[in-house]
Amino acid sequence: MTTLSIDHVSRWFGNVVAVNDVTMTIGPGVTGLLGPNGAGKSTLINMMAGFLAPSTGSVTLDGATIWRNEQVYREIGIVPEREAMYDFLTAREFVVANAELHGLANPGEAARKALATVEMEYAQDRKVATYSKGMRQRVKMASALVHEPSVLLLDEPFNGMDPRQRLQLMDLLRQMGSDGRTVLFSSHILEEVEQLASHIEVVVAGRHAASGDFRKIRRLMTDRPHRYLVRSSDDRALASALIADASTAGIELDWHEKALRIQAIDFTGFTELLPRVAREQGIRLYAVSPSDESLESVFSYLVTA
Repeated sequence: MTTLSIDHVSRWFGNVVAVNDVTMTIGPGVTGLLGPNGAGKSTLINMMAGFLAPSTGSVTLDGATIWRNEQVYREIGIVPEREAMYDFLTAREFVVANAELHGLANPGEAARKALATVEMEYAQDRKVATYSKGMRQRVKMASALVHEPSVLLLDEPFNGMDPRQRLQLMDLLRQMGSDGRTVLFSSHILEEVEQLASHIEVVVAGRHAASGDFRKIRRLMTDRPHRYLVRSSDDRALASALIADASTAGIELDWHEKALRIQAIDFTGFTELLPRVAREQGIRLYAVSPSDESLESVFSYLVTA
């Protein structure tokens, strides 16, 4: 089980602080790295990949310092956001070259397997210069996978991919996480992170803002009202009984959804109140669902805090 550890890491460029005293641990499974543009995501990934040295703090892989330690590249695969590639090579030549740099016993076979994994065999003998952005992304992915790393770092890997390519890559990353590999990816498309990541790390203005399952993060935000959509056998009677309690801040009847929209300011109090009132009033509850526990809602709350 391979673990990346970032311990009180800061990184500045002149007078600009890109990352400010960040501590986090990335373990096996799929982790999504989120933050607004300029939040420090790429700088963090570059330090995890050994491309940048921390100004202060340490970045380690299973206890070994990553900066200027070429041995860690046996375990790390990297898909950078930058487009820079050797366009005069074919995809097969590019991935074989990376296999040779890793000193693999059979570079040709390793490259064939990696290109097949990302479904690029059909175009492997075309020059990279002729590829679309999505195809170039998949070749970078094949290059990162050629030595079968235990850690995969991906900076905006879905950029330029069509829907089918995106789904294929999501399935691949999900499988790698299930197999016990450590996968970290950044994405500005929240739906992708919500579908794929079992764990999220959020950075805002260079600082570490949140960590964990986004639903649990939402429940810990006690300063924000929790919003619910509730369907029952008697919405009016239920609303009358709930509005009098201090755990609710507002209730409205949604005619379109044929349900109540409820703002609860006391999460624990409301979750105890709702079933008790329904039982006392003889009201059947058909559905009780949080309406603001999506990753989009949680991310919005974090970046505007």
